[in-house]
Amino acid sequence: MKLKLTLLLIACAFGLNVSAQNGFPFDNEIRNFKHQDSLSFPKPGGILFIGSSSIRAWDDLEQRFPGAPIIKRGVGGSELSQLVKYYTPYILFPYHPRKIFIYDGENDIAAGETADSVFANFKVLWPMIREKLPHAKIYFLSIKPSPSRVKFLTEVTKANQMIKSYLATKPNSLYVDMNTALYKEGTTMPDSSLFRKDYLHLNSKGYDRWEKVLKPYVN
Repeated sequence: MKLKLTLLLIACAFGLNVSAQNGFPFDNEIRNFKHQDSLSFPKPGGILFIGSSSIRAWDDLEQRFPGAPIIKRGVGGSELSQLVKYYTPYILFPYHPRKIFIYDGENDIAAGETADSVFANFKVLWPMIREKLPHAKIYFLSIKPSPSRVKFLTEVTKANQMIKSYLATKPNSLYVDMNTALYKEGTTMPDSSLFRKDYLHLNSKGYDRWEKVLKPYVN
């Protein structure tokens, strides 16, 4: 009888864990990551790249930084608000990374959120990470000015500036300017030749630029 009760409790606990990964945006991708983890869980002290599809679509991220313990957890189409509300218990905290590179906020603004809203969510996320991972270095990758979303450039610029100022006062934290590397020479507008046909996601040449910016921080 005790054995049956024990097994029932284990099953319930497992069921609760699985159900917690259901019912929120892109929960199928989170389940895929957890399945991947069940087969080969990343070692603690890795370098985590987390955020939206600009991370997810970086197909050769691990190959560009050979020898670095990269953990790629980009969730396609996700928003910074969703990272705060849903994803951290599944694809951030369990890995105990020593470095966390965050790219998020672009989809929030494209969905109608203001720069103030993006900043408010980041001000929730930063202490969440610091509480759980007090020694991790946190890098926020600036929200990029995608050519297909030029009409949102004012809000993107404002959100970037607010987060940059906020992180300037925080220990082990850094705002990384990814955008200057994507501008047309002599301008502050994005070079469309660095983007895929959707003019939203970077192509290989665009990721070449990102790699060059990030290499000193990853290494």
